[in-house]
Amino acid sequence: MGRYMQQFGSQKDSNAWVIQTWVAFILSLSMTTVGVVNLPVSSWVKGFMGMGLAFSVGSTFTLAKTTRDLHESRRLNARVDEAKVEKLLSQHDILK
Repeated sequence: MGRYMQQFGSQKDSNAWVIQTWVAFILSLSMTTVGVVNLPVSSWVKGFMGMGLAFSVGSTFTLAKTTRDLHESRRLNARVDEAKVEKLLSQHDILK
């Protein structure tokens, strides 16, 4: 089972893609933070905007992880079902 899980999760993104996603994340978070800090409003409004930004980032990570986990679970269940069908078919050879 351990070997199967290694093969199942072997999809790997390129280093360039990983770097690009981190750079985009850091830039977007930094620029939005700079924008909130420089807003011509009271500190209460800036605090509200900052908390909204923090909550949005946290819930985006949670949503992405949940979506990935659900997708991987469905793929694994489909593989298990496929293996069960193949086993049943191999046990019931019609030509015998």
